[in-house]
Amino acid sequence: MRESGILLPVSALPSKHGIGKLGKAAYEFVDFLSGAGCRYWQVLPLTPTSYGDSPYQSPSCFAGNPYLIDFDLLAERGWLSAVDYEGLSWDSDARTIDYALLYQQVTPVLRIAYTNFAKRKPSDFKKFCAVHRDWLADYALFMALKDAHGGDPWNEWEPELALCKKDAIAEAKKIYKTDIEFYQFVQYCFFTQWEALKAYANGRGICIVGDIPIYAAYDSAEVWAQPKLFQLDDEKKPIAVAGCPPDAFAVTGQLWGNPLWNWDALAKDGFAWWLDRIGFTLKLYDVVRIDHFRGFEKYYSIPYGAETAEHGKWVKGPDYALWKAAKAQFGEMNVIAEDLGNITPAVERLLRRTGFPGMKVIQFAFDSDAENPYLPHNFATTNCVCYTGTHDNHTLRGWVKSNAKKTNTYAMEYLGAKSPKKLPKAMLRAAWRSTARIAIAPMQDFLNAPPSDRINTPSTLGGNWVYRTETADYSTKLQAKIRKLNETYGRLNQPTEEKTAPAKRRRRTGKPAASSAQEEV
Repeated sequence: MRESGILLPVSALPSKHGIGKLGKAAYEFVDFLSGAGCRYWQVLPLTPTSYGDSPYQSPSCFAGNPYLIDFDLLAERGWLSAVDYEGLSWDSDARTIDYALLYQQVTPVLRIAYTNFAKRKPSDFKKFCAVHRDWLADYALFMALKDAHGGDPWNEWEPELALCKKDAIAEAKKIYKTDIEFYQFVQYCFFTQWEALKAYANGRGICIVGDIPIYAAYDSAEVWAQPKLFQLDDEKKPIAVAGCPPDAFAVTGQLWGNPLWNWDALAKDGFAWWLDRIGFTLKLYDVVRIDHFRGFEKYYSIPYGAETAEHGKWVKGPDYALWKAAKAQFGEMNVIAEDLGNITPAVERLLRRTGFPGMKVIQFAFDSDAENPYLPHNFATTNCVCYTGTHDNHTLRGWVKSNAKKTNTYAMEYLGAKSPKKLPKAMLRAAWRSTARIAIAPMQDFLNAPPSDRINTPSTLGGNWVYRTETADYSTKLQAKIRKLNETYGRLNQPTEEKTAPAKRRRRTGKPAASSAQEEV
């Protein structure tokens, strides 16, 4: 079966409240996907953002992002009134996210909701906390302590708390009992809304593609509460950190700074923590993209304190042992392996052993010659996912603008495009026409969005993860064009059964929306 999808973070959905939410616009986007004949919505990580506003640097490997909680849905439950949030200024630009403003304003609104919630707690709240206690207890305490310390990272707290001394933790649980329950409530709201949205999407024939970032942030509940999972010394300082070696794109390499997993310790109990994480994520999404898949075969280890990634080394990872254990526990898994970057024969063997589809990115196809593995005629298997670009790439328009002339010339010759301006549309068609079982493009590429609309520029700080769409972008004209693309190349998703959500959360697509000036397929 040939299928297709659109990559769009929840944060990029239209919203009156500064960032995309899990409410009305999310349900409307599901309707848009269904009407366009797509099968997949790729949402990227849903975890809270921290350093650099990136969900790949999160205070938790499990928690949901509080910014995505929909206030209108909380109001429906009687926990908020419109006056609690409608009178606030959430942004100055409907197409960008102001994270500083969200940081200042979201928590006070959620505190109001918590006060009303606490007056009469739902009967399923206690069960939610019990089901998620393996990660939620540590996370809620961690966040309560961060608040008590003015948001400072845990390694700047007093030693007794930073090192999780038993007596200090017991005392903190008493002192911050209400704050701990607040953070449990926030997660209850997030997962209640997410599960309802996912059920609606599945009922419309849409599958959700999520993400497992390979590394945890140093300032996270996992590193703080479970240091034995990581390569840390007795004072919980990293011994080495993650990154990538120098290459043509980064002459000093990429220094990510995340602590590295202690794979030897993890292997002793059969990778139990990682299996819990995989199992949790398989329930959260329908398909899981595994970030930086090559890091399971070998990972790049950089001495802690190094200013660049130039002097790191490759170290053997768990390789197939982790995925063998996962298959024994979960059976066949719907997984996409992010197999980009320095892919060795050993990584290729690991991919074959798992059977997971890898990724083919059209933007990488035209910088060499006819042997380039990302050119569609070189796809060695249909068991792959063809992307026009990922969240770390230019928009297609931005890619064309940034290229050397010979790259665009070769792309035009290969794709039959008469000018560089025609390349974005031709690249979309090439992805859909390819033999890959699944074709996915970022929403920006369907909108022919400018370079400024890219989601993330790796190894940079500022201006990332701020992209937002507006309601006018989702016109019926664009929806029809995407549907035609799916029909033409045999990727049309036609679910046999359609479940309906409450009418107030539905939007019929029969009435045309305003058209977008950027729109092009």
